[in-house]
Amino acid sequence: MIFWQQIMTETALANLQNLYRIFTVPEAPESTLGAVDQAISENVADFLQKHIVALEQSLEEIENDFSVSKIPEEPSFVSEYADFLKQKLVAQSVHTAAPGFVGHMTSALPYFMLPLSRIMTALNQNLVKVETSKAFTPMERQVLAMLHHLIYRRDDNFYAQWIHDSQHALGAFCSGGTIANTTALWVARNQLCGPNGSFAGIAKEGLFKALQHLRCSGLAILVSRRAHYSLGKAVDLLGIGRDNLILVDTDVDSRIDMQSLKSEYTKLRKNDLCPLALVGIAGTTETGHVDPLDKLADFAAEVGCHFHVDAAWGGPTLFSETHRYLLKGAERADSLTIDAHKQLYVPMGAGMVLFKDPHALSAIEHHANYILRHGSKDLGSHTLEGSRPGMAMLVHAGLSIIGRKGYELLIDLGIEKARQFANAVNAHPNFELITAPELNILTYRYNPAWLQEKMVQLDREQLQTINQLLNLITQEVQKRQREAGKTFVSRTRLRSSGYPDEQISVFRAVLANPLTTEAILAAVLEEQCAIVKQTEVQNLIEKIKHIVA
Repeated sequence: MIFWQQIMTETALANLQNLYRIFTVPEAPESTLGAVDQAISENVADFLQKHIVALEQSLEEIENDFSVSKIPEEPSFVSEYADFLKQKLVAQSVHTAAPGFVGHMTSALPYFMLPLSRIMTALNQNLVKVETSKAFTPMERQVLAMLHHLIYRRDDNFYAQWIHDSQHALGAFCSGGTIANTTALWVARNQLCGPNGSFAGIAKEGLFKALQHLRCSGLAILVSRRAHYSLGKAVDLLGIGRDNLILVDTDVDSRIDMQSLKSEYTKLRKNDLCPLALVGIAGTTETGHVDPLDKLADFAAEVGCHFHVDAAWGGPTLFSETHRYLLKGAERADSLTIDAHKQLYVPMGAGMVLFKDPHALSAIEHHANYILRHGSKDLGSHTLEGSRPGMAMLVHAGLSIIGRKGYELLIDLGIEKARQFANAVNAHPNFELITAPELNILTYRYNPAWLQEKMVQLDREQLQTINQLLNLITQEVQKRQREAGKTFVSRTRLRSSGYPDEQISVFRAVLANPLTTEAILAAVLEEQCAIVKQTEVQNLIEKIKHIVA
């Protein structure tokens, strides 16, 4: 300490002591940050309701609070940061747990996730290696086995053999669906491109020599146009190329069209491309629809390629005995992605990829002498990410506390709620349902009754002009509703069975929050109708009236 006293000022020494306390002495509950923590613990919904201000500042104004690029020189009191936290960060955060926030795939969390998250943070386990996660590694393997069983329903002997096998894994935990999808395609690539049955070929020699071995000019992945953008990242990262992500047309129900799939496959073979994988979607991001997975499994088997199912959103539908049939064929997938931070109601971010064959992940196995040694049970040897937090604990908690029947109830309620909202949209004279919900997502737009009657009589050019104006109305209403902060739906652009020749802008509602009621959904439509009466939107409606007059 004498050395430090010689080179540091008294203030700096005090700051150093304060810094030491951060790591050794917990704050008293009555302190500012302790009070915030206690308020959240007692009633997180009430805390968020009181402290999140409904988008009073624009993004540009908020950016001003985060515009200083220099790291502060001196340590400061935690209570000072707590003031900043409440006034600048919490106040302007998005209230994703609000029951009127029905625009994205985020929802209210079960109350027990908060204290469990604090325990997880306090333990600070690193799931890359058993040496830093002695209990968490077996638990993560158990969670992967539970979800593997949900999908593939193998017998007890299968899981007794593979759940804790040091040489194999039933899946991998990831930070989200993007890494999960990438991992699945990485495995598929290495399995296909391993000359003489050795996975090491492409890993050591690269893609060029692998293509020489396969005697083709490139690899291709087939998926519908409703594919999540993560697949574009995956083909980029894996050296396959975005041009070789073949986007197949969809049918009138937003599912991959099998005839178009066969046609695209014929084209890629003519272009000397080898099919690496066929991806089916179980719950598209935009409309929530499910591809005909059984037919896709048949086709993948016929052409001899990897069959992956992106069930990041719709995977938990498998909990429901009533609606499980919607994912028929998922059990035939070579790999399947599921996001726990979506419909398993776990905090961000927890994704998983499961593999039907316990040997599959050996295709991407990596080792290091100081960790991840051969024969260890380290899950880091089978993951793209290295250091990872113990998110498996939160998934384990959800599966244990909510249980299969609890998740079944949540899924059933969400699907029923989406159907009720679709009925309300259909019953309202001034709204038009664009895509009906198969799971719990639907799209619609404002289209007044008098205009819907006239649109059937318009020529193609008039219809296109009116759709462009309706697009502007959708964008304006969605923007103003978001800024008001009372209720929220998102928006997207898509083709539909009613408008197959052009993309139209639509409202997108995601009904996963169990706290959302029919009254709240009615308020969503009421607020949108009120916004339509505002001058800027009425000006657009007058232009439409002039066209159809």
